[in-house]
Amino acid sequence: MEEKRWKYYDMVINGLPQKVRYNEQTIKNVFLPFLRRLTDLRGCMGRRIIAFLAAPPAVGKSTLAQFLEKLSQEQQNILNVKAVGMDGFHYSAEYLASHSVLRDGEVIDMKSIKGAPETFDVGVMQSKIQAVRRKETMWPVYDRQLHDVVPEAELVDAEIILLEGNWLLLKDARWTNVRVFADYSVLIRSEPELLKDRLIRRKMQGGQSQQDAEAFYENSDKHNVERVLQDSGISDEVWMMLDDGDFELVEQSETVQV
Repeated sequence: MEEKRWKYYDMVINGLPQKVRYNEQTIKNVFLPFLRRLTDLRGCMGRRIIAFLAAPPAVGKSTLAQFLEKLSQEQQNILNVKAVGMDGFHYSAEYLASHSVLRDGEVIDMKSIKGAPETFDVGVMQSKIQAVRRKETMWPVYDRQLHDVVPEAELVDAEIILLEGNWLLLKDARWTNVRVFADYSVLIRSEPELLKDRLIRRKMQGGQSQQDAEAFYENSDKHNVERVLQDSGISDEVWMMLDDGDFELVEQSETVQV
């Protein structure tokens, strides 16, 4: 097997400088064709389009979405993409601290399951997606220093919008009203054990002990990983994240193959 050739990029992710890497062949054979399909779709539809990038936690979807935005700006004959996230549609910290949900017959504080589908304001998300299809729109973001939502934080004015998040393709009654607005969609899968290792390592890098990181995974992250992998609906493309952090295209709808 040919040895992979990695390209390294300096980027700012969630306000922090990071060095990221992607395989040259993946950029050529997966990412760029994806961006060309979105450009062609924009031309065919004659309006601003919205593509969904759905994936479980620890896949690196926020970084990937921002890289695809950067990549689109460097190419001729590809329209600029604007990457945005769904985390800005979390309920506020105040709301989460004062509300609970019923799960499997048990009343659970929303704050303790922050990031689960129940902790997002799906109605506001639906309204914002409808608005941005029609016109330039201010978009909310989640500030990781404040640990809270900042509404109307950034202007979204590109002709192609790439929305990333865990639950965008969730087969759930509340989320159906979101799924229908995807003009194109990608679902990224990965092996659960790989995601477990990455999630625990991420918590430990953030200062948690290994015991606390493993406990958090069992109580929260594991449930979210399983739910995305098992309960996401169909997508136009399926990518797989590999052990080395690379991606490959494993499934594509016949209607969009080129």
